[in-house]
Amino acid sequence: MIDCDVHQNFNHVSDLLPWIDPAYRDYMLHAGFGGFDLPNYLTWIQPHGFTRGDSVPPDGGVPGSDYKTMRKQLLDPLDVEYAILTGEDILSISSLPNPQLAAALATAYNRWLIDEWLPRDSRLKGSLVVATQDAERAAEEIRAFGHHPGVVQVLLPCAATTGYGHPQYHPIYEAAVEVGLPVAMHVGGEGLGINPPPTSTGYPSYYIEWHVLLIQCAMSHVVSFVCHGVFEKYPEFRVAVIEVGFTWLPTLLWRLDTDWRALRSEVPWVKRLPSETVREHMRFTSQPLDEPDSRGKLKRAFELFDGLEDMLMFATDYPHWDFDRPDLVSLRLPGSWREKVMSENARSLYGLAARPVAAMAAKEGPVA
Repeated sequence: MIDCDVHQNFNHVSDLLPWIDPAYRDYMLHAGFGGFDLPNYLTWIQPHGFTRGDSVPPDGGVPGSDYKTMRKQLLDPLDVEYAILTGEDILSISSLPNPQLAAALATAYNRWLIDEWLPRDSRLKGSLVVATQDAERAAEEIRAFGHHPGVVQVLLPCAATTGYGHPQYHPIYEAAVEVGLPVAMHVGGEGLGINPPPTSTGYPSYYIEWHVLLIQCAMSHVVSFVCHGVFEKYPEFRVAVIEVGFTWLPTLLWRLDTDWRALRSEVPWVKRLPSETVREHMRFTSQPLDEPDSRGKLKRAFELFDGLEDMLMFATDYPHWDFDRPDLVSLRLPGSWREKVMSENARSLYGLAARPVAAMAAKEGPVA
């Protein structure tokens, strides 16, 4: 099993101080009262907590910050072949008004990821973070770190000031293609800092509204990628969409195909049906797996879009509260889909070699 969304984290952004450039180290230490912090989601309070109650490390700290806890709860008991690390609080850097500080934090995080996490376990693979405020600087970041063997993708937050198809972001995609990495979008930063409200009607009142409507940002980016012709411009470009599920995708693409047939003269660079382009170039994680009142309805949802079995990748979203167990997800998949969704689609996208899980566990040694 390959887990495509595992949230490792730092306890506080000050943990990145040893890796940040000196000028911004001083800025972080002396900013405000007690030092610099990243924007966060205290605006919407999850009544049961954002993370699993059992994921707090034994010595305290932030869930996801302790490798030993992650290994005991996720990597070993669930026979994880690879875990794609997607960070946590770091996604908020793209909501900062200061583009130079955001870029410096991205560099510090990527250094920390490569130095502190990837060497711990050969099963851990990293997502390179960039600050989207300055796409040219983000492209430099990709070229500087993207060749590291433990890095498998470039990670962007779904929160953005405009759709990701817009030409202002194209330097990021050009650099990603150059170093051979897909780009992933992950929910994060919606409604924070310089980012627009998280929904089309502004700021919701309750966490439940915010959580349900997170798909709006992802939907906008999917349409933007297609209509701006990003995949025509970069034929080798691939995109993974993480932590927004997928059952909304078929109806979105039905509508987009219909409108393209009627309005294609406005976007003449889009040469074929949008659904065909998305099927070839985009992948989606299973989590959160929607749970209708019968498995029959979910089965019918799987059948709504041809080729979906080649586009889905399994994810747990560890250590978040809505963690998806692999055994339960696997049971809900059509039998012929299981191997593809649980491992092989991700293996293909990320270029991961097949390795025996037992041999990996033995190599890493026992957890103290």
